[in-house]
Amino acid sequence: MENEFRAHLEGRGIEKEAIDFALDSVRGFEKFLESRGMSFHSADLKALKDYIAVLVKQAENSWERLVAIARYCNLVKKNEFYVYFTSILGARNVLPDMGNRLAAIAGEEIRSQVFQGFKLPPLGSPQEVYPRITKKILERMEAHLSTDMCKEVLTWNYHKVPAEAFKEKKERFANAVSIDAYLKAEHERFIGELEKFMKEGRLWFEQEITPKVLEFVRDNQEICTGVRRGGKIYVTKMPYDPKQYLKEEDATLKAYYACHCPLVRSAIREGHPKISAIFCHCSGGYEKVHFDVIFDEPVEVELLESVLKGDLRCRFANKVPNGKMK
Repeated sequence: MENEFRAHLEGRGIEKEAIDFALDSVRGFEKFLESRGMSFHSADLKALKDYIAVLVKQAENSWERLVAIARYCNLVKKNEFYVYFTSILGARNVLPDMGNRLAAIAGEEIRSQVFQGFKLPPLGSPQEVYPRITKKILERMEAHLSTDMCKEVLTWNYHKVPAEAFKEKKERFANAVSIDAYLKAEHERFIGELEKFMKEGRLWFEQEITPKVLEFVRDNQEICTGVRRGGKIYVTKMPYDPKQYLKEEDATLKAYYACHCPLVRSAIREGHPKISAIFCHCSGGYEKVHFDVIFDEPVEVELLESVLKGDLRCRFANKVPNGKMK
């Protein structure tokens, strides 16, 4: 698969030196597995976690190395490994960026009071190390700021999704006869996209699309698209692991499979620490970016349901800006 991986990286416009490093990174992982009597395809998730722990200990846990191995896992459809990488890499910048936004809104002194004494875990650390840090930061934030200011800090595009990602959606919205027609068409388009990923056996972001998952999404236009009622568009977040979510009957585990956030989700499964549901406004900030772009102005988003509130799904209401109803 080395030639295929090289071609894949070249297709992404990656320079030769970075490609060589990526190939060496994958070879290093394979040698580690061989030393344990495993192949890449036979290795279990524990082996991957052990290898990342070695990289951390040897200070070789660079972003470039971990991303290279993650890309290889995605290419060869080692889905369990790829999903794990997304979970440990997704938390990299959220808390530091949250500190920057806090300083911009409330000042450097407040940021210092909220974030002092914290040292972020090394890159590649498992999700389980984050909830206690997240809980402390939220407690300090709520102690120093009003509830509305906390929500303002948290409701932001911390995953830095560029507006350009929604360029085609914005054009389709401009050409639609109504918001309702736009949302219906987007849902149908989304179903088509999921069908394609299912047939190709590829993950849609971190999600495995099965016939039951596809049916689940098809039956609820709110999921990842939205339904307008009055002056608001209601959106339900796709579960992080929809395949397991649909199978699970235990409420705690169902909530765990619903949650996307690497900073808190392990606490849902373990039952501790208890983290303030105000943190889920961060997810609202992500979910509203699409509507910020198509309406060409920031929209107000309301958190309706979330797993940190005790619900089994995350659901939001996005207010249609004045003068933008059609």
